Amino acid sequence: MPSVRLRDFIEDPHGCLYAVSNYDNTDRIGCILRYVPDPNGERTSLSGRRYRKYDFAESFAWIREHKPEYLDAVHRVPHCDVVRVYKPEEEIGKVAARSARVRRLLAHLDLPAGSFGCTGSLLCGLENAASDIDLVVYGDAWFAAQRQLRVLVEAGVIPGMSTAMWRKVYDKRVPEISFDAFVLHEQRKWNRGEFEGTYFDLLYTRAYENLDAVPGGMGTVLCRATIEATVTDASLSFDSPAVYAVDHDEISRVLSFTHTYSGQALAGEVIEARGVVEEHGDERWLIVGTTREAKGEYIVSKTLLESV
Repeated sequence: MPSVRLRDFIEDPHGCLYAVSNYDNTDRIGCILRYVPDPNGERTSLSGRRYRKYDFAESFAWIREHKPEYLDAVHRVPHCDVVRVYKPEEEIGKVAARSARVRRLLAHLDLPAGSFGCTGSLLCGLENAASDIDLVVYGDAWFAAQRQLRVLVEAGVIPGMSTAMWRKVYDKRVPEISFDAFVLHEQRKWNRGEFEGTYFDLLYTRAYENLDAVPGGMGTVLCRATIEATVTDASLSFDSPAVYAVDHDEISRVLSFTHTYSGQALAGEVIEARGVVEEHGDERWLIVGTTREAKGEYIVSKTLLESV
């Protein structure tokens, strides 16, 4: 079986479903609990089993009570406790077969077979009429999808994001930057959109041959800091975490663990970033998104802001 990777889902012997949130899953799988079997749950699986969807805080509370051995910065599930792995690229045919909206959206994209899929509720068969479409695209194919989405929106084939939808995304993210600055950065990313009244994401995930592109693990926390630096490499800026190599006297990389600041800057641009400095070997990284809502932490492109 291919390695378990970011945006897969796993199922444990009790039917609980977890979203894989890490690339380093050699010893135990790093994930977040998302759906728990519950006779009174608001979601129903394809087999008729009812589930309750858990938000971030609820999932940690449930793990703390029922599976404390899984508790870490994320939930760490041993491979022996996994009864099924749901892979977006393998399940996309079934998802498209039962969802006409997904089928019509995919019809506008020309991507190699095996390079894309759906994650989230659609992957698990727990979607409802209000579910977003979380499209996953792997490796270099993601950049092709990004270019295609831009062409489709500019041609009017897919509508641009409405102000109401931007406001909804902003209010959900609760970023540390203004609404206008948020939209200014977002509009050039081409990694989200609106289709037939439904919000969708284009989510980047590394190809299997590139899973070890960035060393994992927690570093030694040193301090909080705000820096200005020039981005020298943004090729993994849409990943999770988003990675920006920077030219700075002390910091070699800026990492964002919140989707809000993925794709936030291009190579050659000057950024301002605030977060927590960690020591990783002989390097120091600035980490943004050390809490769920990244309070007091941000990345902005000063080059972009100054251009307007």
